Amino acid sequence: MPAQRVSKSFKDLSMSFKFNPLSGDLITLKNENAIARAVRNIVSTTPGEKFFDPDFGSSVSEILFENVDDITAVSIEDEIKSSLKNYEPRVELIDVNVEPNFDENQFDVTISYRIVGIDIPPSQLEFALLPSR
Repeated sequence: MPAQRVSKSFKDLSMSFKFNPLSGDLITLKNENAIARAVRNIVSTTPGEKFFDPDFGSSVSEILFENVDDITAVSIEDEIKSSLKNYEPRVELIDVNVEPNFDENQFDVTISYRIVGIDIPPSQLEFALLPSR
């Protein structure tokens, strides 16, 4: 008998910590939005920032202070792949693309992934990474 894919529902709290005006509960993110926010949080969290899980996150913020070039882009790409593989079991990575943007002194990141357990088309998350202190 073949394995069946079980559909799941994912729910996370919004990082804005605003209240729903109708119910008075904290606003929640569901399914695609929850996963996208979790992926972004993993990439932007530095190891040691999360209490009781000092290894959680990625070292992307440290790599951002290197030169904006193709070699650094590959390092960022590898770090993102490794972090998402370790800390986000709800996604199956399709592709991670990091392009140096020399004019803006930043890296343009595109992460393509499938959400495990939900039958929807693959999702894509795009954002820019730039050094900040």
